[in-house]
Amino acid sequence: MTTTVAALVCDLMFLSRIREAASASGLEVRAARSSADLLEAANGARLVIVDLDDRRASATAAVNALRARPETAALPVIGFFSHVHAERARDAVRAGCTRALPRSVFVEQLAEILNEARGTS
Repeated sequence: MTTTVAALVCDLMFLSRIREAASASGLEVRAARSSADLLEAANGARLVIVDLDDRRASATAAVNALRARPETAALPVIGFFSHVHAERARDAVRAGCTRALPRSVFVEQLAEILNEARGTS
């Protein structure tokens, strides 16, 4: 059974980068374009990744929705944001995001984050 990661990332180039890193770690990425899609994609996932800067999908609403469902309430949720939008990180953590990282830090730590999701460090 493949370990999956759900991702609410509408920037297709960045999503491709996440998919590539996940594949190298033996993980599959299920992409979502909305909060509703994310709820479906998160079923059975080991990790959720959310772009906190995405204007088409409210990251805060998505995280709130995940936390409201018993089957996804405990999932680790990693959000990333542009360093100039630090307030989005605070809002996401208040909503239940496990960690919110500047995009550059997220990219730097992506392999480690994915390995943790897979169960190895």
